[in-house]
Amino acid sequence: MTVAAALSALLDPTRLRIAGLLTSRSWTAAELEAELGIAGRAVLEALAELQRAELAVSADGAWTIPVSNLRSLAAAAAEVELPMDPYIGYGMMDEERTILSRYFEGRMLVEIPASRAKRKIVLERLALEFDIGRRYDETAVNDLLHAFHEDHVTLRRYLVDEGYLDRDDGEYWRSGGRVDT
Repeated sequence: MTVAAALSALLDPTRLRIAGLLTSRSWTAAELEAELGIAGRAVLEALAELQRAELAVSADGAWTIPVSNLRSLAAAAAEVELPMDPYIGYGMMDEERTILSRYFEGRMLVEIPASRAKRKIVLERLALEFDIGRRYDETAVNDLLHAFHEDHVTLRRYLVDEGYLDRDDGEYWRSGGRVDT
């Protein structure tokens, strides 16, 4: 079973609807036909495709999606490395984009750099997310940073310590970094 095969099997609207039902309980083909108002042949063809992708199994005429198969798919999907989203590199110099690509997968920061020089490049990029002249409460700062990394507290502290954000009386504002024009 591959992630691509599973996703491909779910691209069909009928198979996706059936898979959705199979996550709740076991269904017979006849029950699926009645529930969805789809011809029996279409239901059987969809179940066969889901079975080929290892997304559905039948026992005594009842179909389900095994949780263990979904866990295996999730683990396989987690192992796929994503390239950095071009959005992350926007407004950064080529050398900085190269460093950012080591620490970002998609739009997620997968690791906070230990090296101060590299960390400052990551912080420079994160600072671009804050509007100049706008004040943020701590919850807003945490929410914004949590979209990039689960340890938003450490990122917030680094942004303040390195002069990218200032804070006073529970409010934060952008105080450093480059300006995106």
